[in-house]
Amino acid sequence: MELQRKIMAYCERMSEAFWAEPLNAITNIAFLVGAIAAFLYARRADRLDGPVLFLCLNAFVVGIGSFLFHTFATRWAAIADTTPIMIFILAYFTIAMNRYAGLNWGRAALAMLGFLVAMIAVSWVLNILLRDIIGGSVSYGPALLALLAIGTWLASRGHGAGVPLMLGAALFTVSLSFRAADQPFCSAWSYGTHFGWHLLNGLLLWWLIMTLIRHGRPPEPASRTAPA
Repeated sequence: MELQRKIMAYCERMSEAFWAEPLNAITNIAFLVGAIAAFLYARRADRLDGPVLFLCLNAFVVGIGSFLFHTFATRWAAIADTTPIMIFILAYFTIAMNRYAGLNWGRAALAMLGFLVAMIAVSWVLNILLRDIIGGSVSYGPALLALLAIGTWLASRGHGAGVPLMLGAALFTVSLSFRAADQPFCSAWSYGTHFGWHLLNGLLLWWLIMTLIRHGRPPEPASRTAPA
């Protein structure tokens, strides 16, 4: 793998210069602001436990990784961009299984592994069906479907996180549309639309963490009946 090889992936980048993607680079501040805002809220609400803190830090790193990619635009920077995003998706799913569905951490981890396998399979199918339409954005399809499915399931059970997660899926749909529209709209708007993906996804990660803070109570330990 040539880690220093340049990647000209987005409409805004017209050269290999560091600041060739000013909008795509600067709008990563949305991730940093969202992460800090969620962190401060959790601390004020006395809900800053391990999972919440991890997601806040993860969201902050997502912003840094994306900034690196849209400035250096190399293969190593692409890895720095995509890895924190994948970690956030898998971490949030695992925490959701624990905090929303009530699974213990072992079962939540097993559910996450099943979700990872499903992601790979669904991505493969979507890549065949939709690659020519939405390009690389197809890889985020499984995460969107999972968010919608979990939100709908929780809403049907009257769980407080259900509707917020469904709203998050709607926001994700819009942000994904901005990502997919970047290249097709190049001729009409030279800056592209990828920056909208950053702004809306920064809002989305904040929203998902806030939903966890407000509705993700740790499962109650199983009660034990004393022997007669």
